[in-house]
Amino acid sequence: MKRLLAGLAVLLGLIGTAHAQTALRTDITLRVGDQIAGVRSILEAANALEGLPYRIEWSQFPAAAPLLEALNAGALDVGFTGDIPFLFVYAAGAPIRVIGASRSLPASNAVLVPRHSPARSFADLKGKRIAVNRGGNGHFQALGLIEQAGLKSGDFTLVFLGPTDARSAFVTGAVDAWIIWEPYVAISSIEDGARVVADATDVFPSKTFVHAHLDAIRNKRAALQDFNDRVARAKLWALANPAAIARISSGLTRIPEATVLRSLETKRETPIAIDDTVVRETQGEADLFTRHGVLPARIDVTAAFDRSFTTRSSLGN
Repeated sequence: MKRLLAGLAVLLGLIGTAHAQTALRTDITLRVGDQIAGVRSILEAANALEGLPYRIEWSQFPAAAPLLEALNAGALDVGFTGDIPFLFVYAAGAPIRVIGASRSLPASNAVLVPRHSPARSFADLKGKRIAVNRGGNGHFQALGLIEQAGLKSGDFTLVFLGPTDARSAFVTGAVDAWIIWEPYVAISSIEDGARVVADATDVFPSKTFVHAHLDAIRNKRAALQDFNDRVARAKLWALANPAAIARISSGLTRIPEATVLRSLETKRETPIAIDDTVVRETQGEADLFTRHGVLPARIDVTAAFDRSFTTRSSLGN
C-alpha cells in the first residue's frame, strides 16, 4: 500500500506538470473504446473524470478485435485491449501506437473446463477441442501452454470463437475447454460451474495496453496525455477500492456485483511504465506467434510504443 500511495503521489505531480506544460482545448472530443467491465467503470468510481476539460464519447466492445478494427479505421482515438491482439493490427501496419500499460495477475487469463471434466491440467486436454479467440490472449495462451507441456499444436483442436459464441459452445459441450480472460472467467465460474485447470503463470505476463491512433497523437496530444494519466490514477485507486468499482461496473454491464468484485480481485490490475521490460515481453509474445506460423514473419515491436506518454514514477513492473 505504501508503494501504491507513493506511486500515486508521483503520478499526481506529473499530471500537474502535464497540465502546466500543455494547454487543453475544451472543444476536443476523445472517442474512447472500452470492453465489458472495463476502464469506464473504474474512472467513474474513482471520480477521475471530475473537471474534465474535454468531452468523451464512449463505445463498448465485446472483445479486442472489433475495438482494434474501429481504432484502425479511425473511428476511435483511444482504446483498451490486451497486449496480444495488438500484435496483429500492428503487424498489418495499423496507424496505432501504445501510449500506456497496466499489468494483471496470471489468474486473470484461465483455461476453463466443465465442473465434471476429468481434466486436472492443461496436458489432460490432449486430443480435446478448446475454444480460443483467434489472434488473442486465448490463442496465445494455448500455444504457450502447449510449448510449456512439451506437446505439439496438432495434439489439440483449437476452435476459434469470440467470447459470446465460445461460452455457448462451452456450456453446451461443443468444446471441452475454453481459454478466456476476466470478467468471463468469473462469470463462467459462478454461473456455469466452470473450473480452472491452468492460468497464464509462466506463459505470458498479462498486460492491458492503452492504444491511440496516430491522428489523435498528433492532433489531441494534450487530451490524450491527460486522459492516460487519469486512467493510471484511477487504476491505482481501484486497487484499494474494488467494492466501489464493482458497484459502478455492475450498473454499466448488468453483471452481478459479486461477480465483478471477484473479477477485480483476481486481476489486481496495476499501471506500469512503458519500459524496456514491456517492450522485451511483447517482442517475446510476437516471436511465439511467429514460431507457430500465426504471424507470417517476425516483427520488431520497438516502434509500436510511444514512450512520451509514459509516467516516469515508482509504479514499476
